[in-house]
Amino acid sequence: MASQIHSLVKALDQNVATVLLGKPEPIRLAVVALLSEGHVLIEDAPGVGKTVLAKALARCLDCKFRRLQFTPDLLPSDILGSSVFFPNRGEFEFRPGPIFTNVLLADEINRTSPRTQSALLEAMNEGQVSVDGQTYTLEAPFFVLATQNPFEYEGTYPLPENQLDRFMLCIEVGYPEREVEKQVLATHRNGEPVDKLKPVLNIEQLKELQAAVREVRVDDAIHDYLLDIVAQTRKHDDLALGVSTRGAITLFRAVQGFAFTAGRDYAVPDDVKRLVVPVLAHRTICRGPMRFAQRTRARAILEQILQKVPVPK
Repeated sequence: MASQIHSLVKALDQNVATVLLGKPEPIRLAVVALLSEGHVLIEDAPGVGKTVLAKALARCLDCKFRRLQFTPDLLPSDILGSSVFFPNRGEFEFRPGPIFTNVLLADEINRTSPRTQSALLEAMNEGQVSVDGQTYTLEAPFFVLATQNPFEYEGTYPLPENQLDRFMLCIEVGYPEREVEKQVLATHRNGEPVDKLKPVLNIEQLKELQAAVREVRVDDAIHDYLLDIVAQTRKHDDLALGVSTRGAITLFRAVQGFAFTAGRDYAVPDDVKRLVVPVLAHRTICRGPMRFAQRTRARAILEQILQKVPVPK
């Protein structure tokens, strides 16, 4: 049974890798978030494969998928849905919006207004939405893949800290190696490869994988190691805001997911090391100028903390 479960994870990895060439790390991290019931923010330059990664992961799942291109004029009702009045019946009827799906690709999320961004908060955290005083539960699983360009600020609305905190991982894709980029050109000769991907997981199989991730063992020594790192972020001289308790819980869940994708039912200290930056960097605020190089500074500080905190034996 265990081998069958892990073969599904391997198939998911390999299927995405056929369209996002030479990028095993961002693929692995996106799969970790999916299996750990988190959400992913993909932050990088335009044209490096952010949307390809998101679409590929969605197409690998045999479930409902919606893509939303975020724009400045997008309204909360465009995401959540709205109530429509029917005069002949004398009553309102709720018409669900695109958020009622299993996988939501929120493309260029920082191009829409804070009011519309906040419409995602309840859905991402609670798995439900509230419209006109009524609460509607979203169908599980619910997974948000959001993208944003950190280099172009004109016409954008930076995500506030409480919104960033809802994303389990903030990852980058990066430019490919020259030989890999040559392969990319060849694969695009006959169209977009991601459009030809076939599902390798259905909803029930995904739920089984997510349940198995929660059973991954995390030793007390790793609990302490994780919390020592979190504590260092709260008293570091260069950080104005350290990691919250929610951030610590999120790191714990991501560690379970990473161990599971590595084929283990137990976590090791290296799992924590691999995830500290992608899980915690967007949850901290550096002192000084906020806008430029914020994430780069946060990553460097977290790397320093990793060097300082003793690793459990």
